[in-house]
Amino acid sequence: MESPVFRPKKGLAQHFLTHRKAIYKIVHRSRFGLADVVLEIGPGKGALTFPLAKSVSHVFAVEKDQQLFALLGEKISQAGISNVTLIHGDILKVDLEPIFRHQHDKIQVIGNLPYNISSPCLELLVAHRYRIGRAVLMFQRELASRLSATPGGKVYGAMTILVGYYAHVTPLIQVPKEAFHPRPKVDSTVLELDFDHPFPRQAGDEVAFRKLVKGAFSHRRKTLLNSLRSFFPALDRESLLGLLIQCSIDPARRPETLDMDEYLCLADKLSLTNTLQDAKNFFSD
Repeated sequence: MESPVFRPKKGLAQHFLTHRKAIYKIVHRSRFGLADVVLEIGPGKGALTFPLAKSVSHVFAVEKDQQLFALLGEKISQAGISNVTLIHGDILKVDLEPIFRHQHDKIQVIGNLPYNISSPCLELLVAHRYRIGRAVLMFQRELASRLSATPGGKVYGAMTILVGYYAHVTPLIQVPKEAFHPRPKVDSTVLELDFDHPFPRQAGDEVAFRKLVKGAFSHRRKTLLNSLRSFFPALDRESLLGLLIQCSIDPARRPETLDMDEYLCLADKLSLTNTLQDAKNFFSD
């Protein structure tokens, strides 16, 4: 039931999950158990918060909207729920250390991510990946398709590779736009990011790997060789050709056709050139 005192804010991209069947499926497919401590990003009106509180050890829910924070706090108090801690703040700025210290084991994460903060939220989770088990996150369908894409498609890009390197990505549920109020323009997809199961092969130099992936997709319409030449001007054409040949990669291929192992091979070769600098933005396409 809609609160008579609250109006969704377009500036915060607020769309509240209201469909009971979708809520049940998300909580059920998350597979969080009684021993789990869960960080919820953007609890809103508590659609996921209340069922989670019944099935896990503790929920830390971070809400940016002051009015929602107060309304949800009142509802939790009235329900007599003692294992939910509400935190008022921006998830990108909140100090997560107290939450991590609350649990000796890894915490779990759940949330419906607004499109405008999806990439920085992913970077935040990657930065804390050694302290997070799994993240069950709802994205707009287009972004979810990018994150779970396979080589060769138009949506396969730098974000696909970098997220897939740090976590095993599994689509869980498709959620239609009709399940929200107000209704968004597109459907959503819930993905599981399993940080306990990253890609089995690790880069010898992760900075080099990130730099390479960013460079390869900086001009994705070009061939891989020409794209890398534009991004790595310190390397001449012959040097780049030699590195590609060492990894059995046809220089005429396009960046979206390479799989993870091929990028890792090329990154290891490139790292030996000592020409790579830190890639500050993991997910730039």
